[in-house]
Amino acid sequence: MNRFGKSFSGEANLTYGDGEFLIMKPGAYVLCAETGKQIPLDELRYWSAELQEAYVDCEAAVTRWRTVQGKS
Repeated sequence: MNRFGKSFSGEANLTYGDGEFLIMKPGAYVLCAETGKQIPLDELRYWSAELQEAYVDCEAAVTRWRTVQGKS
């Protein structure tokens, strides 16, 4: 995982990889692709490298996975 300062504000832009992410534009948070909630970067634990999306928690990640897979 990348190190980042807490002095940034606004939405960050990240590139998600397998087990790590790269900060392309510094910011304080990213948005959950499923819920739209803000996720502080130091709390970001769930994302999809394939879809390049962040998720607020495991439930949001599984819900999104099911949607993408065509399962309800």
